[in-house]
Amino acid sequence: MNSKPARHTNYFGQHDLPQEQQDALARAVRLEWISTVIRIFTVALIFSLAGSSQAMKASWIEDGLAFIPPIAFLIAVRYISRRPTPRHPYGFHRAIGVGHLVAAVALLTFGLYLFVESAMGLVTLEHPPIGMLEIFGVSVWAGWPMAVASVLVAIPSVILGRMKIKLAPVLHNKMLYADADMNKADWMTGLATGGGLLLVGAGFWWADATAAVIISIGIIRDGVRNLRGSLAGLIDARITTTDDNTPHPLLTELQEVLEEYDWVAEAGVRARDQGQVFHTEAFVVPRGQTLATLDELEEAREYCSDLDWKLHDLVIIPVSVLPEGFLFRDDDDANEE
Repeated sequence: MNSKPARHTNYFGQHDLPQEQQDALARAVRLEWISTVIRIFTVALIFSLAGSSQAMKASWIEDGLAFIPPIAFLIAVRYISRRPTPRHPYGFHRAIGVGHLVAAVALLTFGLYLFVESAMGLVTLEHPPIGMLEIFGVSVWAGWPMAVASVLVAIPSVILGRMKIKLAPVLHNKMLYADADMNKADWMTGLATGGGLLLVGAGFWWADATAAVIISIGIIRDGVRNLRGSLAGLIDARITTTDDNTPHPLLTELQEVLEEYDWVAEAGVRARDQGQVFHTEAFVVPRGQTLATLDELEEAREYCSDLDWKLHDLVIIPVSVLPEGFLFRDDDDANEE
């Protein structure tokens, strides 16, 4: 029996990442730990200054919910490297998909809460009673330190979000992408809160809640998009790019490579997105009555596996006719639900 492993896979269900992805994953883990530590200080700061401001209270709750994506990511990363078991023969890559779902729900929950809470403030004509604070013996309007704090806590979110969103495609990690969206919600909320408070100080009582409503709409949109993407992955919908906008081009590339073999008349491919890697099945129709030898099939499998590190647990299955109804095709409707 040939026990030689594939270049990136030691066991079915377990995956050794290439060096670039290993480095990216290590950086992502560090960023999530940094995010968690920074979040502890920002939550404490915003909570201490929140007062009766709708936007500040929403910002505090958002900061609390923002703990969920990085913690879920750190937990999922610990699972994906585990070997398969008889109970989990495909390994634990789906932990990333579960974490993506958790992050999406947190994002959507915050957006909905922010919208309802702020809209109710506008409907009831609630004027935010922002009082005075004494700082080093000097009385100042509480809106000033609130606005400054809101802008200051947004700065780390801008930096961390940009760093995470660059790593997400490298790792094909939609959970990290959703967390970057959460960071975007952070800094958008912070800037809107600061601006709303300054307008309240200028006499526009409605600016505080209006700013929160406007920001909440964008957050809800991102939450819905991430929720749809996470659910699609968990129910084995067609694999897409990290931003869930387009079908992933890797399946078309794999299909074209297979059809270049002289013993293949036609090929079709399907894959499950298991988080960072694809469980891939390639169906090939032999040309004429010529069947590929075991060595030819194995050579083709190893060559195709090396096209991209995400082609995980790739199998090549000879068939007389391609199955109907599920194989990836260029002319499929990309928006099919």
